[in-house]
Amino acid sequence: MSDKPVRVRFAPSPTGYLHIGSARTALLTWLFARSTNGKFILRIEDTDQKRYTDDAVEKIMEDLRWLGLDWDEGPDVGGDYGPYIQSQRLALYQQWAAWLVEHGKAYRCYATQVELA
Repeated sequence: MSDKPVRVRFAPSPTGYLHIGSARTALLTWLFARSTNGKFILRIEDTDQKRYTDDAVEKIMEDLRWLGLDWDEGPDVGGDYGPYIQSQRLALYQQWAAWLVEHGKAYRCYATQVELA
């Protein structure tokens, strides 16, 4: 087994309130991190902008705290690997996608939405 500390993340989508399945996932992930002296990271997956709910991020964090969960890195506490809100990482993703294409590690897809469906 590796000597490196465990880094696990919970990445809810802010499309509404925290539901029981997500709460269970957060709890189990948090327990694993804490039982191994690892890091629990909260990352917000706000890439579904059509279903994004304005107050969901704050409500999700409030609900997690109500459950007694805390995080070592996240949108409200920062960390070395931020930003922790996915839409704020778009420029970084575009930079790496361009690098992959330029180096022949990826290619552009020109399929239409209809062709992909």
